[in-house]
Amino acid sequence: MSDNSKKIESDRQILKDAQEKGGTAVLGAFFKLSGPGWLQSAITLGGGSLSGALFLGVLGGYSLLWIQLLAIIMGVVMLSAISYVTLSTGQRPFQQINQHINPALGWGWLIATALANMIWCMPQFSLCYAALEKNLLKGSIGDSLNEKLMVSACFLVAAGIAVVMNSRQGLAAKVFDYFLKGLIGVIVLCFFGVVVFMTFDADNPLKWGEILAGFIPNLSTWNNPTEEMQLLIANAPSDFQAYWTKAVVDLKQNVMIASAATAVGINMTFLLPYSMLARGWDKPFRGLARFDLSTGMAIPYILVTSCVVIASASQFHNMTPDASLLSNDPTENAKSDVYEKAYAVYSKRIQEEVGEQEFKTLSIKSEDEKYAPALAQKIAELSDVEKQIGLSLVKRDTSQLASSLTPLLGEKNANIIFGIGICGMGFSTIIILMLINGYVFTEMLGAKPGGAMHVTGCLIAGVSGAAWPFLWSGDSQIWLSIIASSFGMMLLPIAYITFALMMNSKKILGENKPTGLSMIIWNVLMIASVIVASIWAGTAFYGKVMTNELPVQIGLITILVVYVILVIAGFVLKKSQPKIADAEAVDAE
Repeated sequence: MSDNSKKIESDRQILKDAQEKGGTAVLGAFFKLSGPGWLQSAITLGGGSLSGALFLGVLGGYSLLWIQLLAIIMGVVMLSAISYVTLSTGQRPFQQINQHINPALGWGWLIATALANMIWCMPQFSLCYAALEKNLLKGSIGDSLNEKLMVSACFLVAAGIAVVMNSRQGLAAKVFDYFLKGLIGVIVLCFFGVVVFMTFDADNPLKWGEILAGFIPNLSTWNNPTEEMQLLIANAPSDFQAYWTKAVVDLKQNVMIASAATAVGINMTFLLPYSMLARGWDKPFRGLARFDLSTGMAIPYILVTSCVVIASASQFHNMTPDASLLSNDPTENAKSDVYEKAYAVYSKRIQEEVGEQEFKTLSIKSEDEKYAPALAQKIAELSDVEKQIGLSLVKRDTSQLASSLTPLLGEKNANIIFGIGICGMGFSTIIILMLINGYVFTEMLGAKPGGAMHVTGCLIAGVSGAAWPFLWSGDSQIWLSIIASSFGMMLLPIAYITFALMMNSKKILGENKPTGLSMIIWNVLMIASVIVASIWAGTAFYGKVMTNELPVQIGLITILVVYVILVIAGFVLKKSQPKIADAEAVDAE
């Protein structure tokens, strides 16, 4: 018997002995054997979830705490479904989907996962670089393309080594597990500590009544700014109130969708069943799987993201601009730490006022001027209220967002700890995304995990992510996570719909298919999750179509239509297969 087989049998015996003893023994065994949930947590608590939580706090205050809570509950429901199917059958989901559900859904899930891995890998490398440039090695590295590529290459090599460690059973795999658990624990403690500190701040204690109310879903927050922001906009010049309302709502919707997408992405739905099978888990481990998802993924995610939203909201939501930004002198404005990014926000407001032609004239500047003088003067003359509204739309970088930890750690330590935190989150997510892509390629090509195709899949995701400097030149590396996550949300319903169909398939589950009240509860939870995910995905898709040029619009719509046709054709062909088989049997007689 191999060492791996011995380990699986040992784990199975631990579970059996604990279940015979009952009580705390089962709980202790669950904690000891947990693992795949922590892998999920390592990817869930990545740059996307951090970015989403930070910007939710900036734009929505405490009123949007419910978004990530709802998203993770939906995610746990659907991941529990796929884990139930996988552990009940002992089969890889991709093969089951193609054989018993619909090949278009199976291949759609596989290809969408690969795309999500490559797309999501980019903001993780971007965040790691930003953490070094803005927080940990400030002033030591520059912003050139070569420096970005060199830093990214170093992270790629380090991630590759970690991937190799994880692929080997024994001490290396244990070290990898402990590393992920320790990293997540440190991140949780940091942001939890900030909230505790702010709770007992005598000068400005947290308003827990408002915070708890923020966990209650409020659909009105989707199409409206927060109450505080509405009051600000009401005091803005009447001609531009509609402009500011649309600008705030559009940005908030993007962040809400992105935040929901990072709770459970489509690539996470692929990782879980394969990581469980790789550990040798089967039917006796189903209870452990649900426990693992709850304690290893959901609880850390809710704690961290909620604390980040609370800290961010208290620091940045509807914050008053500094004296330099409020000045009517463009020279004074430029002294503000946020002016470079605020300049772009206020410029769009000026363009709305003067029109495109005059705006081009205002934007004229010489080569040695950073800002156009005429445009900067117009920005300086904006009212204080509009400057405050515009400040909420500024895409802050990691050095500015690090101040969310200042109340607990002080400015210097906050910068360091925040930098380590987001660098660690980004790096751990790179590792997991590479691992997932390795599984995708082995499944796609029918190869064995750990072989050449596995390594190829891992490298493709890693190299795609490391190439982010060629594809992203935005003013805030952390914002790339929001963009990538909104694309990820468009793909998620493919997995959710597929898993719901699998849970209702007698062909797949046989006698393990839930029945009676259990099946009703499963279906209510799964259908609700599918509906919500589809609405969010539809909104994200509509936003991408409406904000792009005509060729991109045509391309996106064509892809959607073709895929829908393939799915319909898949179901039609599946229904016709038994009839064909029966006809062949009759002919044979």
